[in-house]
Amino acid sequence: MKRQNKGQIRIVEAFLAVLIIFSSFAISANLTVTRNITKNDDLTSVGLQSLLKLDSDGSLGKYIDDANWSALRDALNLILPAGISFNLTVYDEQMLQVNNAIISNGAFSSQEIAFIEYVCASRSPIFHCYKIHLYLAVAK
Repeated sequence: MKRQNKGQIRIVEAFLAVLIIFSSFAISANLTVTRNITKNDDLTSVGLQSLLKLDSDGSLGKYIDDANWSALRDALNLILPAGISFNLTVYDEQMLQVNNAIISNGAFSSQEIAFIEYVCASRSPIFHCYKIHLYLAVAK
C-alpha cells in the first residue's frame, strides 16, 4: 500500500509547490503597483498644495495678469520641495496658451510624472479665469 501512495503524494507536493510560487509572484506584482500609485498621489498632493498656497493671497493670478513668468517660476521653486521638477502652462478661457515663456526648472528624468489641473481667477477689476496645467516629477 505504501508504494502505491508514494506517487500520489509527490503529485500533491508538486502541485502545492507550484501554487506557492505563483501566489508569491501575484502578491509581489501587486505590491510594486501600490507603491507607484502612492508616489504619484504624493506628487499630486504636493503640487496642488503649492498652487493653493500661491493662490491663497492672489499672487498666482497677479503673476499671470502681469505676465511675470520669471517670478512665477521663482515662487514655484521656493514652494516646491527640493528634488522636484516642474513644468507649468497657463491657458485662458478659450484654452489658448497665455505664457509665452517656459515656466520650468529642468527636464524630467523620471518616468513617474504627476499632472495637476487647477483653475485660477484673477482678482483684478476685469475678470479673467485661467486654467493651469502643472506637471511634476522627482528629479534624479
